[in-house]
Amino acid sequence: MKKITLSVCILSLSLCVSAQVTVAVSPSVELTAILARTAGYQEYCMDDGGQYTKDTEQWFGTYRAHPSVLYFNRLRRQFGVAYDAVMNLAVNISVDAEGVRWMDTDLQSMDRRWSKVDKDTLLMRLNDFCRDTRFHAFFTGHYPFYDRAVEAYKANVMGLLRQEWYPAFYGTAPEETFRVIIGCTNGGGNYGANRACRGRAKELFAIVGYVENPAARTPYADGAAYAATLIHEFNHSFVNPLLAKGDHWDQLKESADYLYRCSSLAMQRQAYGNEQTVINESVVRAAVICYMMDNGCKREDVQHELYNQVARDFKWMPELVTALRRYARERRKYPTLESYYPEIAKVLAKYADRERKRIEGCL
Repeated sequence: MKKITLSVCILSLSLCVSAQVTVAVSPSVELTAILARTAGYQEYCMDDGGQYTKDTEQWFGTYRAHPSVLYFNRLRRQFGVAYDAVMNLAVNISVDAEGVRWMDTDLQSMDRRWSKVDKDTLLMRLNDFCRDTRFHAFFTGHYPFYDRAVEAYKANVMGLLRQEWYPAFYGTAPEETFRVIIGCTNGGGNYGANRACRGRAKELFAIVGYVENPAARTPYADGAAYAATLIHEFNHSFVNPLLAKGDHWDQLKESADYLYRCSSLAMQRQAYGNEQTVINESVVRAAVICYMMDNGCKREDVQHELYNQVARDFKWMPELVTALRRYARERRKYPTLESYYPEIAKVLAKYADRERKRIEGCL
């Protein structure tokens, strides 16, 4: 999910961050991102990490013909494994000095792009790359760099996140563990992910990119801009799983197909390559606007964000924001966003039908 820009009005929010939120660098995120980078995935080749990017290229650049790298190339071509799918893999594996293992999660719940990938072969290829490139030595050798990145993010960004808004808005009991992972190879790419390990609370992840600005004394100096990304990505962790539940996709498929057909060029330029992604992005962006309205942002700033989303070709955004504001007013009837999802489907279907009639009416 690409970085979005919200008004700096979020600076006016009170500084209340739950101790549940942790910030860290993850070896599994770095391993999968570096493997994707070595395989030429353009979204992991932004080269924004300063000396860290140079170190990465020097260490791993000679492995572009490695069998695991060629295997990852095939996965992208065959199954569309790219962007957030790479990070979805990362949160489902554990990486340490002994190698790579699956976490104790339901692998069937992974992103659908992984559904046709043989998991035993995938794990073998990950271990081969990890071992042959001496990834663990690279990772441990950069501990001081990772520590500086984490401290800069905590100091400049975390004070601007209103974590308590999320369970209140989505109606989900606050039993989840919130985590921020800095993806030092991800450049400007930011992604939402989640996992549920057996016997543990569900974990929600905002995997945020790392960009070094030579003009800034410290990474994440523009805390407001990065907080905007964090606000956006945490919404994905709540929104994305809903589409797969019940018959929500069946209710949305026809209208989603039409909306995507009418906006596919603009969506593809933003790396949103299918109908499901566009629906999730739509709901997330509408929820971000609700977040702004609920947390003291000025009317003109909220309006600017709404115009910005329409300009990005989410032309149904006013209808969707109106629908979510209705949900917020009728929480006794709709205690969770999941319970309200059929109404979201109706709103988008109505918009798609109206647009279809308007366009076809001139023929």
